[in-house]
Amino acid sequence: MSQYIQNLRDTVAALHGCDCSHSGTSRVVEFFEGQKVFDGNVETFALSGHPAASEAFAWAFQGVSEPQYVAVLNVPPINDPSDAVRAAIASGQLIK
Repeated sequence: MSQYIQNLRDTVAALHGCDCSHSGTSRVVEFFEGQKVFDGNVETFALSGHPAASEAFAWAFQGVSEPQYVAVLNVPPINDPSDAVRAAIASGQLIK
C-alpha cells in the first residue's frame, strides 16, 4: 500500500471512527461556473463498523504548507466519487 493510500485510510478511519480498506480509484473532473475546479483521483474505501455507510470517498490536495485530506461518506445524496467532490465544492472545502 502506498503512503498516499495509507494516509487517506488513516484520515477516513479518524474522521469516521471505523476501520476501512482501499477498494478502488476513480478519475473525477468537475467544473464550477465554467472553471475546472477538480481534476484528480478519488479513492474509494470499504468501511467496516460504520452505522450508516458502507463506503467513503477520499482524496488530498496541496494546502499552503502540507497536504490536506478530504473524506466523504457514501450516504444519500452522495452516491459516487463525483457526488463527493461536488459536495466538497458546495460546502466550501478547499480542493485542488
